[in-house]
Order: sequence, then structure tokens, then C-alpha cells
Amino acid sequence: MSKGRLERLEHRRAPDDHDALEAALQQRLYRVQVAYLSQGRSAIIMLEGWDASGKGGLIKRLTSELDPRFFAVHPIAAPTEAERKRHFLYRFWTRLPGRGEIAIFDRSWYGRVAVERVEGYCEEAEWRRAYDEINDFEAGQVKAGTRVIKLFLHVSAEEQDARLRERVENPWKRWKTGADDYRNRSKREGYLAAYEAMFAKTDTKVAPWHLIGADHKKFARTEGMRIIAEALETGVDLSPPPLHPDLHKLADAALGPIDAG
Repeated sequence: MSKGRLERLEHRRAPDDHDALEAALQQRLYRVQVAYLSQGRSAIIMLEGWDASGKGGLIKRLTSELDPRFFAVHPIAAPTEAERKRHFLYRFWTRLPGRGEIAIFDRSWYGRVAVERVEGYCEEAEWRRAYDEINDFEAGQVKAGTRVIKLFLHVSAEEQDARLRERVENPWKRWKTGADDYRNRSKREGYLAAYEAMFAKTDTKVAPWHLIGADHKKFARTEGMRIIAEALETGVDLSPPPLHPDLHKLADAALGPIDAG
């Protein structure tokens, strides 16, 4: 049997100039945020991946230079009792970004066709129907002007085990792990099959998947930031916003002659 997309991924190491590259990407993302804010644009950045694959670390570095007033991070856990009574996409509609905002999802609506499928939390007819529902949902966001960026962080079974071990042996990292990590680990083949089906059915032109070999954390972080920056920048004027003439006059009067560049 041929290998799937995840098993074919290369796990590259970070370059020697990683720290400088990371800092440059953070400044690049800050300028992107300014453009989105000044132009009233919106974006959804969605991270999926194995437990302990580095989603949180990527989000931490992705947002380190952003203005926190204009982005939101949504860590997605199991739905509440009230949410389970509604359509599975309901709880994501309520978290969508407004104009000038960026919404970052640490896990997402893809739980329907991954964990809920593998663990039997929904009927087969429900997760099979969800592929089209998800594609329609994402296409609707793009049509309304929201950029949708989807990343998946893939770690090998050996690397995942090493990280899970570190989380239980390091007392300051134990909060990151729980019984669910080991339940999911025991069903890796089932999750691999679910993920490959997910990519095959939801890798669309308007919302493509970006898969990252993440055994080496530093590479995965800068690669994820690079992908996100490029996707957010495409077709966007990244020039700094001009100084409004009225504000220019006010500043001139209050501060003396202003060089507006």
C-alpha cells in the first residue's frame, strides 16, 4: 500500500539563522496585521495536528508581535452539553472574526471528521456528510472576504512518544497532557486514515491544506509562520496606511510641522 500524504512528509531541521528568521517573520506578520486592520480585512488561521505536535508553540511565536486587541485564539475542546444539541458548526460561527480581526483556532471543526469519527462520538452518516458541510462553510467565509488558512502539524510516532514522556516527567509541563492523549495514541492508525480522508475531501482551491513535518520544533514554527505570512499577504497592499489629512492638520497644530513621509 502506498504511503499517504502525512507519511511522505520530510521532517527538516531549522537553518542556522533560525532566530533571525523567526524575528523577521514576526515583524512581517505584524505588518500584515496592520494592513488587515487598516483595510478592514479578516482571516481565519486554523491549526490541526497530533497531540504534542507543537500547535501551541507555533501560536505563541505567531502572535508574539501582534496587537492582542485585534486577534483571538480559540482553543477548541469537546463541545459542551448545550453545543451538542446544535449543529456541529454552531460553536465556530460564534467565534468568526470581524473586519480587521484575525481568529486563530487551536483545533477546529475538523474534529467532526477526525476525533468524532474515530472515537464514535457521531454517527457514520454525520461525519460523512460533514465533509461537504465543511467545504461549504469555508467557501462561504472566503466568499465573504475572509482569508482561510489551514495547517496540519505532523509528528512521527517516535517523536510524539518522546514529547509525551517529557510532559509527564517535567512537572511544569504536566498541565499540557491528559488521558485523551493516550487514548488517541492507541488509535494512531485510525487517526491516520481519518486524516488522509480529511485531506482528500477538504483540500480545496479556496481553502487548501498546508502539511508540515514537525519532528523538529524550530523548523515547524518558522515554516508555519512563513506559510501563514505568504497566505495572508497574497493580493494585499502592504504599504503603511497614509496619515489622514485631518489628523495631519491636528498634529501640525499641536506639535509643529509633521513629516508624514
